[in-house]
Amino acid sequence: TLARGSQANLAARVAVFSQAVEAWNVAGQPGRAYAAATMGLTVAPNDADLLIDRALALGALGRYRDALPDLEQVSRQQPQRADAWVLRGTALRHLERLPEAEATVRQALKIDPDNPEGLLERGILKQMRGDLAGARLDWQQVMQLAPDSPAADLAEQNLALNEAGPQRR
Repeated sequence: TLARGSQANLAARVAVFSQAVEAWNVAGQPGRAYAAATMGLTVAPNDADLLIDRALALGALGRYRDALPDLEQVSRQQPQRADAWVLRGTALRHLERLPEAEATVRQALKIDPDNPEGLLERGILKQMRGDLAGARLDWQQVMQLAPDSPAADLAEQNLALNEAGPQRR
């Protein structure tokens, strides 16, 4: 409401929308985060951060197909943003478009070879193909590069599940 009714400059209004998105995400309200990002995009339709925020909210809602256009727009506008490529790969994996997901994650890691989220995602894709040793290496690398990150937590969980065997995955 503050950003919608504000007479402040565009950058200030976008910042308020971004803060609203973050607040709704922290509160576990991805629908409201999506709405705040969408309102922000009405005043700044090409803002890459808001596009990524909206895609993340859509992913939290399980709407991966709807997230793809935002991620593709960011990848076209700012092709060096590894985070957009990784998120696009994740969405494609959830849509069971695995060859596209793999190519997209490869692009992310070409841009940023030490991207923890990209390595996590590549490990998941390797696991899905049955390459458990390759997945393990990627996840161990995530834990070394960013030990206190959410990506490392997920990598550690994936490693533990793999160690437990197929009946536990």
